[in-house]
Amino acid sequence: MPGERQRCMWIALSLWAAAVVGAALYGAWHGFGGRAFAVAIGVFAFFLGVQVLFAAGNLGERIARGTGPQLGVLIGTIPFFAYLIYLLGTNSFTWWRVAISAAYILAPVAIASSAGAARPGAWQDYLAMLAIFLPLKLRWLNGFWPYPGARIGYVATALLAVSVALATFLFVRQFDGVGYNIVLDGDTAFQIVLHFGLLALILIPLGTVLHFIRFDPAAAHWKSLPLDALGIFFLTAWPEELLFRGLLQNSFVRTFSSQFGGWIAASVVFGLAHINNNGVFPNWRYALLATIAGIFYGRTWRITGSIIPAAIVHALVDTTWHLLFRTL
Repeated sequence: MPGERQRCMWIALSLWAAAVVGAALYGAWHGFGGRAFAVAIGVFAFFLGVQVLFAAGNLGERIARGTGPQLGVLIGTIPFFAYLIYLLGTNSFTWWRVAISAAYILAPVAIASSAGAARPGAWQDYLAMLAIFLPLKLRWLNGFWPYPGARIGYVATALLAVSVALATFLFVRQFDGVGYNIVLDGDTAFQIVLHFGLLALILIPLGTVLHFIRFDPAAAHWKSLPLDALGIFFLTAWPEELLFRGLLQNSFVRTFSSQFGGWIAASVVFGLAHINNNGVFPNWRYALLATIAGIFYGRTWRITGSIIPAAIVHALVDTTWHLLFRTL
């Protein structure tokens, strides 16, 4: 086990370092520099470090067990201070940003804390999840990151949301069974390939019959594939699998006292969360396909005991879709 943890830590550190160095070089290539850029990169590196390193060898869960929920509440304030450093260091400080960011970061911690020793699946848990991920989904906080540009808004908010979720549910609520860990073995690789292959066999014909997608590899942007794939994995698949599998499905299983009931309920909610995508409401075709995908992501999480394999399957599906198909 110690050797496995050490190997996971080195992989996590490598991923984190590559992403931070890549972002710094990309920004420098576009002419950014100076103190403001250094502060922004530093804060983003902190949030990404929390996301990636806490998954290495169950580090987040092991630290949380050693702190207890009372100290966890104090830890839950750290993302707020990191955001304050960003505001001050990039000359973006305004009181309205401070007030709304404080509400976004601290309200889930306070809501979760009010659940006390209740088992996972209390109503406060669902309210805290909604408070974290609804603003991310609706992009309400994108304007809270004015430097270095508007396009960074969703990226930074996704990183912040993961940190807030981990503080709230690992440290304050002390959730078990989240599966916030990197798993490395042959069985996990097999499950990833199996579930991705089954999804491809189901979603491609069904999406074509429903006139949702059309095979069109000529529209692909092959040069940006590595960056796009990493972005999908870290900023879409990873946060969504943390929410819908590690937190929501986990809680539904306790609420319904049923593995099957929690699995299906979380998959349906996952599908409905996509019902307004692509600027269409109600987008029933998208919701149906996302529900089916959610069933396979949920099964991957349940079998492997980790959100990371589910996130990899999720990222493979999204990357294949954007690379080889056109949405109609």
